[in-house]
Amino acid sequence: MSQTLKINSLAEIDDAAKEFLKRIGDAKIIALYAPMGAGKTTFTTALCRALGVEEDAVSSPTFSIINEYKTGDGKSLFHFDFYRIDKIAEALDIGYYDYIDSSFMCIMEWAENIEEIIPENTLRVNIKVEEDGSRTLTW
Repeated sequence: MSQTLKINSLAEIDDAAKEFLKRIGDAKIIALYAPMGAGKTTFTTALCRALGVEEDAVSSPTFSIINEYKTGDGKSLFHFDFYRIDKIAEALDIGYYDYIDSSFMCIMEWAENIEEIIPENTLRVNIKVEEDGSRTLTW
């Protein structure tokens, strides 16, 4: 069943992240699909805040490809940015399956660059930038 969540402004992003986490149940692998500048990292940061990650710990892993954070309950959370990945082998070289199979939450930006190795149970989230600047998330 498809779901939608509207974020009217940046002021609403923390509430939207909490609502999103309530709605996704126990989904652990989340792939964010959106054009450049749509807010993938901003939304990931809000999700991390909602999960108790220290805000200053969250940053885009564009160059490192993966960042690991600790949630408020001490669990790992893996944040991937596959923007710079040109070949599947590059994702595999960082130990992709070790992270994905870890049972910890994994949030992936630019997942389309590794689509053929994304697990079936991945929650695929599309972020659309509306004309008024709001964002619509669908999954």
